[in-house]
Amino acid sequence: MSFTAVDYRSMSRALQLAERGRWTTDPNPRVGCVITRDCEVVGEGWHERPGLPHAEVLALEAAGEAARGATAYVSLEPCAHHGHTGPCCEALAKAGVNRVVAAVQDPNPQVAGQGFKYLREAGIRAECGLLSGEAERLNRGFFSRMQRGRPWVTIKMAASLDGQTAMASGESRWVTGESARRDVHRKRAEVSAILTGAGTVLTDDPRLTARLDGVSRQPLRVVMDSMLRTPPDARLLAGDGGVRIYAGERSGAGKALEQAGATVVKLDGDRPQPEAVLASLAEQEACNEVLVEAGPELAGAFLQAGVVDEILLYQAPHLMGDAGRGMFHLPGLDRMKDRMDLIIRDIRRVGEDIRLTLQPSARG
Repeated sequence: MSFTAVDYRSMSRALQLAERGRWTTDPNPRVGCVITRDCEVVGEGWHERPGLPHAEVLALEAAGEAARGATAYVSLEPCAHHGHTGPCCEALAKAGVNRVVAAVQDPNPQVAGQGFKYLREAGIRAECGLLSGEAERLNRGFFSRMQRGRPWVTIKMAASLDGQTAMASGESRWVTGESARRDVHRKRAEVSAILTGAGTVLTDDPRLTARLDGVSRQPLRVVMDSMLRTPPDARLLAGDGGVRIYAGERSGAGKALEQAGATVVKLDGDRPQPEAVLASLAEQEACNEVLVEAGPELAGAFLQAGVVDEILLYQAPHLMGDAGRGMFHLPGLDRMKDRMDLIIRDIRRVGEDIRLTLQPSARG
């Protein structure tokens, strides 16, 4: 299937529009739509938040009568099911659009392909695959939840040049500079949930919120706490976004934590395992992306479980000594052949610090 320069330009614009929903659409996918007629843009739209009109509907409203005989470019297959809003494929057909180009098929196995089927049965030319890689990356968490049954997992670490996340005394504020910390808050604002361990809660009492101007949605805060040691007055229990605490089956009742606003979930075994927690977050909370901000033991456990998709490492230009706290606890890596390989995807300066974006390799 070949696409023209107009097709590429129009889909690129649809993806730019979809990007505007990065902080607001969760748990829905980020979707943009551009409608063209005679190679001219006549309507644009993007999905802003759950419950509001989808991108296609807004673009059709903007186009009006000009949508008849036009081409619609959508960053994700138009939906064919009834939810808070009506099916977008029906709206496109009713408006008289004669061609629909989608970047990628909807990954939801219950609806995948149904939008294209409806459009073709309505006599509309439906095509797919234009800039699909870019579209999947934009919604990597949604694709992960639909295809793998778990969220996309990113571990965030802030460390010195010699790999320490805290001094020997336990002091850790602040390892990195203000620009790097602001960058982390932007990342927090776009994920579904932030996950940490009980040890971090007891030591640092973090809030785990996105503290930026204009942020309208706070992520879910998640604590893996096998024995329910989280204090009912912990700072993360305050504010919007909700708190979910995963405990072992032998933990206490957790009534004080529930009275403080948390949802306590007990999983099989003495301590909750990363795979089980992620599956629960995907199924029960519709989490697309999870940011892990935890100590070396829990971060290492996620790596060894093979459920980490990305590591964001903020590295500061100072030394903290070899008696400090390292980044990952990875027992059993005794020989060079045992090492865990990482792929560098991006390196950039953030203020005085360096941000490395890393991906565990297939070998690792």
